[in-house]
Amino acid sequence: MTTEPLFFPDLLAETPPPLRGILSQTVYDGDDVRLVLFGFAPGEELSEHTAARPAIVHVLSGTGEAVVGGERHTVGPGTWFRMPARMAHSIRAATPLSMALYLLAPS
Repeated sequence: MTTEPLFFPDLLAETPPPLRGILSQTVYDGDDVRLVLFGFAPGEELSEHTAARPAIVHVLSGTGEAVVGGERHTVGPGTWFRMPARMAHSIRAATPLSMALYLLAPS
């Protein structure tokens, strides 16, 4: 792990939504956290799945719907939620949508 700081002045600029499909890119992968940025074209969806690590989702732009632990939520810029490991979740973009996913170190 590096001792140098990692700085992104604008995470949204790092992940423009694609015209079609879903774009994902890992921008940091350390022992403490993995940061993955996602861009969704309208109508695209990550179907229900789980992660082996606790996770935080932060919507940067766009609107959509997330189902987290069986509860449906409308999401938009600024939406933030944390999930324990192995919690079922999905996300669907209604408009072009960008989000940051932080996979935390296992607890």
